[in-house]
Amino acid sequence: MFKPSDLFDLAQTEHAAIFADCQFAWEALKKIESYLAANLKVELHNTCEGVAFIGERVFIGEGTVVEDGVMIKGPAIIGRNCQIRHNAYIRENVIIGDGCVVGNSTEIKNSLLFNNAAAPHFNYVGDSLLGYKAHVGAGVKISNFKLFPGNIKVEKDGKPFDTGLRKFGALLGDGAEIGCNAVLNPGSIIGRGSVIYPNVFWRGVLAANKIAKNKAEVEVGAKKSKC
Repeated sequence: MFKPSDLFDLAQTEHAAIFADCQFAWEALKKIESYLAANLKVELHNTCEGVAFIGERVFIGEGTVVEDGVMIKGPAIIGRNCQIRHNAYIRENVIIGDGCVVGNSTEIKNSLLFNNAAAPHFNYVGDSLLGYKAHVGAGVKISNFKLFPGNIKVEKDGKPFDTGLRKFGALLGDGAEIGCNAVLNPGSIIGRGSVIYPNVFWRGVLAANKIAKNKAEVEVGAKKSKC
């Protein structure tokens, strides 16, 4: 469940080398900065619609559209045919694949998005890996830092396992869907094809092809007429 190949089709990124020698997929998070330092070539092949800030250490591929108000601090690699929408904030150490969407008021830092991943509306994605065609709904927040001291742990073989990371958001397997306004706590791991329903407050590991939803029911009553 925790190996890169358990969660991701490594053919769906041009940066699969970042996972070399990673026993656990989250280990790639520690390698993003050095990978960018070694492999980033500054080239801008995008078009801009309006005025955007693009830092000095950024690569953007052909066919990508950067809309008005975007800030890309860099270092960052952004692939081909992406949509970087109005007021997106792409911070340090970000790798974005081909065909991705980074939406209005979405913030991303120290993360890797596989091809066709989408964080399209009011999202926070920190210290995370989003697999091929993974999608987060409007308002989804991926928390990457716990309130109390110590590294982030995940449950492995029924016991807490230290990831060695103080900051670790989520791993979203290929095709994972996260519903609107859900919150993923630090160290969340969502298997391939799994679904988190809207407004769920999720913590821990969800196996592949599962659904997580709240049990609370909506009560419907009669509307009283006004006198």
